[in-house]
Amino acid sequence: MGREIYDIINDMAEVLNASQMQKLQEVLVKRLSENTVSDYLQTTNMDFLDMFLTAKHLEGCSDKTIRYYRCNIEKMLDTINIPVIKITTEMLRKYLVEYQTINNCGKVTIDNIRRSLSTFFRG
Repeated sequence: MGREIYDIINDMAEVLNASQMQKLQEVLVKRLSENTVSDYLQTTNMDFLDMFLTAKHLEGCSDKTIRYYRCNIEKMLDTINIPVIKITTEMLRKYLVEYQTINNCGKVTIDNIRRSLSTFFRG
């Protein structure tokens, strides 16, 4: 049953954002599985990232664009270091301000990173 739930979630990655994916997982586990599967199927931040990147690949994004998404999103996830579904807009704003200060980069760079993060969170 756990593999079927994972496959359903993976199939839906193309049309759902990270929060919706988490909710789908919770509902499927609750409705279709035994308690032990919920321990087995804990979706990690990297799982959400992989599902997002798979969806972007299916949408026709270039390998370069997908690498850019991966780089920006992984840096953010590593820095903030909490589950995706608990990340707030304010946390992302703080991350971008700190990123700009630490890396001494311009507004265009920060705006590009912001767009990557926005795409990830809205799906």
